[in-house]
Amino acid sequence: MSKDIKVSIRKLYKIFGEDPQAALQDVKAGMGKPELLETRGHVLGLNDINVDMREGEMTVIMGLSGSGKSTLIRHLNRLIEPTAGEILVNGENILGWNERRLRGLRREIMSMVFQKFALLPHRTVLDNAGMALATRGRSRAEYEDEANRWLDRVGLGGYGGQYPHQLSGGMQQRVGIARALTSNSEIMLMDEAFSALDPLIRTDMQNLLVELQAELKKTVVFITHDLDEALKLADHLVILKDGMVVQQGEPQHILLNPADPYIEDFVSDINRARVLRVRSVMDEMAGIGAGGGGISGEVDHEANLETVIDLADGALDRRFRVMRDGAPVGTLDMSAVMRALVPSHSSAETLR
Repeated sequence: MSKDIKVSIRKLYKIFGEDPQAALQDVKAGMGKPELLETRGHVLGLNDINVDMREGEMTVIMGLSGSGKSTLIRHLNRLIEPTAGEILVNGENILGWNERRLRGLRREIMSMVFQKFALLPHRTVLDNAGMALATRGRSRAEYEDEANRWLDRVGLGGYGGQYPHQLSGGMQQRVGIARALTSNSEIMLMDEAFSALDPLIRTDMQNLLVELQAELKKTVVFITHDLDEALKLADHLVILKDGMVVQQGEPQHILLNPADPYIEDFVSDINRARVLRVRSVMDEMAGIGAGGGGISGEVDHEANLETVIDLADGALDRRFRVMRDGAPVGTLDMSAVMRALVPSHSSAETLR
């Protein structure tokens, strides 16, 4: 059963400049970002964005600097106003909401985790974690238990009386996540939330987010410029370039089926054996009910291809039964594994 769409972006444009509406007509007629800047002196931030974000899933929006990803996430809580388009939250266009409803959106429906932590330096860790509830009029006595619960959950039990300057960067970001969770908002916005952290701490934070998401099933919108991070976190991946969506979909599908030479370049250096999952390359129909003949062993549908290669012990004639929740769902030949490890350059070759 498909999940409900929590956030829907429809025909969204953002143009920065003195006369964005006039420039919008040029963009709709086909003018791109460089030409718009040269001829009109306007900056094209977003160009006809259409994305559905499903409830309980993590949508990762990625792209290089200047691609429009941070501009896009700030439209979701209307920190930036669009030039044209619609933003639907729970089926309602928030662009028609007044200031009172927008405050409710930012306080109760959406929480935000920032790259630079955005903690109040003169408030304790506990008070920072409970800040969202405090803005709703809850007293410290009322939010203390809830804030401490989430501080414990992110590994900061006992740190409630400390101040942000007494914590490491990774610990400060954990406070930011605890603050978002304490708010009990339906949607979490995370703008380059781990980009300022050292690599090992960043990996720990990614693992923490994966663990929390498996338990809580929040609707998360995560911004990153790092493809490895995107592939690790995303249920739905959106790749931007010059304010436009180049490709979007399930990360495994994008990795196996890049729709554009730009995407091919993006994924060319990925360790495919470590990222690709058995479920993405298995044969769903072949040999599910077969006996042991020709089968070298069993592998979980979520295992990566590195695991399969290790099980095959270097042999290329092996075949494995793929299992999910104790039941067979398909088979996987080593020949399919080898094909999946070689990136496709068909699109690039066609353009040459």
